[in-house]
Amino acid sequence: MNNFIYQGHFIRKRFSQNFLKDEYTINKIISTINPQEDELLVEIGPGLGALTKHICKYIDKLIVIELDSNLVQKLKQNPNFGYKLTIFQKDATKFDFNKCLASKNKKLLRIFGNLPYHISTILIFNIFKYVNLIKDMHFMLQKEVVDRMAIGPGSKVYGRLSIMTQYYCKVIPILEIHPKSFIPVPKVNSMLVRLVPYDQLPHPVIDVNLLNYITKIAFSQRRKKLNNSLNKVIPENIFKELSIDSALRAEDISVAQYCSLANWLANS
Repeated sequence: MNNFIYQGHFIRKRFSQNFLKDEYTINKIISTINPQEDELLVEIGPGLGALTKHICKYIDKLIVIELDSNLVQKLKQNPNFGYKLTIFQKDATKFDFNKCLASKNKKLLRIFGNLPYHISTILIFNIFKYVNLIKDMHFMLQKEVVDRMAIGPGSKVYGRLSIMTQYYCKVIPILEIHPKSFIPVPKVNSMLVRLVPYDQLPHPVIDVNLLNYITKIAFSQRRKKLNNSLNKVIPENIFKELSIDSALRAEDISVAQYCSLANWLANS
């Protein structure tokens, strides 16, 4: 088999396409998602339909978001599930997920997909804008990304992605996926992760943009102590007032503490 052609599709490197082919892994993912007929499911990057065809056995309608026009045509022409699909040929990193909701349909979205590695973080941050529309998410991501999502403070890989993901969601790593489960074979291991948005945020902030702002500043200078990196936005006495040690670095501060800082800034 040609390294660049799979199931008649010319694999496009610029879209970071790695197609899932291992049936055991596919079945495990489907059982984890556990699709039900009355649910509103959205697949990001269906590709050649490895997951799509199985999901469509359980539901009559599936929304898919796919950027590659060649793959869109293949999905439309597939007699096994093409008629069940509502297809958006869009860039998911900029997609408005309100478009997935029917006007009178109050069901929450269940989003899943094998996300391209090079845009996964940007894509996830876009999805968080619509978190109030979402019941849960199941994503295949680079294992390193899932590790960053799930890790707590005190680790070198703890960062903005950790904080913003844990602010919005419970993070549940499910299954490590070997590179040979994909074609072409990626150079990294993948992992299936479940993200479940909180019904009630454990550490609500007044303005989530300020949480983004503070963490962006802190982690852009992560080797500096907070009293150096955040000194232009948070006075020293406020750290003491909030019981936060300003001599610590960005990676040592918990989600709850960052939320306290964001709320102080919102009120100041």
